[in-house]
Amino acid sequence: MWSDFFTVSVIVATLASAVRFATPFLLAALGETIGQRSGVLNLGVEGVMLLGAFTAYYVRLNPSGWGWAGSLPAAILAAIVVGALMGLVYAWMTLVMHAEQGISGIGVFLFGLGFTDLLFQKQVGVPLPIRGLTPWKIPLLGDIPHIGDIFFNHNPLVYLAYILVPVITIMINRTTFGLNIRAVGETPEAADTLGVSVNRIRLGAILLGNILAALAGAALVMNTNIFQQNLTAGQGFIAVALVYFGAWRPGGVMAGALLFGIVSSTVLQLKTLGIVSGAASALTAMAPALLTIVVLVIVSRRIGQPSALTRPFDRDA
Repeated sequence: MWSDFFTVSVIVATLASAVRFATPFLLAALGETIGQRSGVLNLGVEGVMLLGAFTAYYVRLNPSGWGWAGSLPAAILAAIVVGALMGLVYAWMTLVMHAEQGISGIGVFLFGLGFTDLLFQKQVGVPLPIRGLTPWKIPLLGDIPHIGDIFFNHNPLVYLAYILVPVITIMINRTTFGLNIRAVGETPEAADTLGVSVNRIRLGAILLGNILAALAGAALVMNTNIFQQNLTAGQGFIAVALVYFGAWRPGGVMAGALLFGIVSSTVLQLKTLGIVSGAASALTAMAPALLTIVVLVIVSRRIGQPSALTRPFDRDA
């Protein structure tokens, strides 16, 4: 039975799926990386992912015959808008009201989980398929045997996620905005004395983080072509763990996302081939969660998080 798995075609298909499965993890974790580098922890990533996923799904489903509003660009744009709105809400809670970030994030998660469940039951009822994003094969590169199938035959959101890794790396390390993000995440008082608006920089980081989280939800629903209650199933919390795994660096976050993508893809392939079934199938489904625990236990011993993470800033205090 295992010999069925160790064939070139199956391994290539597994790795190609891993690249695709890693996309929601990567988008959400990149957004959370930006937020945490500015000193803001958002445990509500999963809730925002669910809201972005349902929004993209519902717009794409187009139950009312909205014409252009049922298009793929409109669905993705709608998810981005919802992410920005949730970013404003979370910024108000944490930057204005100085609410405890961990509790606020859990509140956002519970709101996203409950609200999308309610909307799905009332507006859709049963899972209905949508037309998701189709793969774009990159000329020449997509024709490379095996390599092309693994890396260069995916939908646009997959390419966007991986392109964002160097873009965000450059932004954080080479731009004024990125340097300000790092400054307010480490020593907000010193940044304030130099004329940097701490809350304004954190607001921008929160908005980017929530937009990418919502986009991660849209990528997930566009990959599965369907929405159901609790579609994310813990992926948002795994994305938060990936920030620690990657030591707050986009490249490290991408490595972690690919690791989780490979695990998820392998588990699915083993089930499809019938290599694992029954109780063993249920146990293998726990692999991503178990890997998250192991990763956090290992990296917690060697990671130095941003100094001002979860610490509110009040210049009048």
